[in-house]
Amino acid sequence: MLDDTLLDDPAALQRADRDRALLALAGSGARVRTALRLADAAGLDRLRPDGRPRAVLVAGHGSALTAGEVLAALAGTGSLVTPLPPTDATAPRADRAGAPPVFTAGLGWQLPGWAGPLDLLVISSADGDEQGLIGLAEQAYARGCAIVVTAPEGSPLAVAALQVRALPLPYVPSARPEDESPAELAAEPDLPAEDPGALWAHLTPLLALAQKIGVTQLPYDALPATADLLDATAVRCRPDAAAYTNPAKGLAARLAGTVPLLWAEGAVAGAVATRFAAQLADRAGRPALPGLLPQALTAHRGMFTGQLGAGADPDDFFRDRVEEPDPLHLQVLLLRHTPGTPGGPLDDEGPAEVPEDHEGPRAFGVSRAHRLAAAHDVRLTEYASARPEPLHALADLVALTDFAAVYLGLAAAQS
Repeated sequence: MLDDTLLDDPAALQRADRDRALLALAGSGARVRTALRLADAAGLDRLRPDGRPRAVLVAGHGSALTAGEVLAALAGTGSLVTPLPPTDATAPRADRAGAPPVFTAGLGWQLPGWAGPLDLLVISSADGDEQGLIGLAEQAYARGCAIVVTAPEGSPLAVAALQVRALPLPYVPSARPEDESPAELAAEPDLPAEDPGALWAHLTPLLALAQKIGVTQLPYDALPATADLLDATAVRCRPDAAAYTNPAKGLAARLAGTVPLLWAEGAVAGAVATRFAAQLADRAGRPALPGLLPQALTAHRGMFTGQLGAGADPDDFFRDRVEEPDPLHLQVLLLRHTPGTPGGPLDDEGPAEVPEDHEGPRAFGVSRAHRLAAAHDVRLTEYASARPEPLHALADLVALTDFAAVYLGLAAAQS
């Protein structure tokens, strides 16, 4: 079991946070502002599109691919947004300095057969050394696609972007102290953990571009306001905030010793659930199953009647509490966007935990989820954001769950 008192020890958390994950998350708002400023300086503000593309293809891996899924959720059915995950992998080559290559450098992508001059390809990379993305840009150029590339300045991908007449946008890295020593070598050096704040470095230029070409209907000040919300969440979830006032620490403590089912209502909350599952795996080493209501009810129904359901009693009198570890149990975390809900979270606050006896309106799928959990004595915790703008609700929920995943991982590493 997790010793949740470790969450109230800021010094211990700082010692455990060797790769400065909390610092990266705290700087998310600043990265949004910097990415907007650099995108405008790179020519995005001077872009005069002839019309909306038939389809927007977003290629990358990790958080870059998550950014494409977020754009698809925000665009809805009005525009076709297709994330392009890698399709194969080859052995990567070492760089000129002889450093061991990372696995992602050998990933490969394939442009769909229907992609052509009416479509836009957006390539996003935090490293810029993926040969597969360079090859994808060349494929798109040969077919006449419009191309936008977000990559670190001077990287091979950024250089290739100029050769295929793409619009190059700079990738904003995480801010780190200049005198900081490098983190210790990972157990799998070719599979390093991803920067937890990278999502906003990928998503900001993508959304700014989507606004410009009419793929989304975001307000003109939606992205600067998002940066302010991320700053506010970083203050609420700071390491020296006590667990009873820090919503991320509270969520981390709830998820300890459980197998979370991350259920979501709506496309925006669904993108958050998928992101949270990836962060729990990467940052906390915990499995989690994301699912979108109502289909999650049928897909995960068997979990409630199996060994992880209420059948395993944590208060079993005959269990050997010395030799046998505490059993794992299901925990349902339900994420929702409920704009304008009476009695919901205030607009100037982050996402709030919804009380079990809350009498606000619920879709039938949400009500059935509550009944299913109650029938099998499985704890269900619901978090909702009542902000009217979907992007701001997404920022609220992503920031909360990102911090929770990092806190859970740090506390578990000390236990």
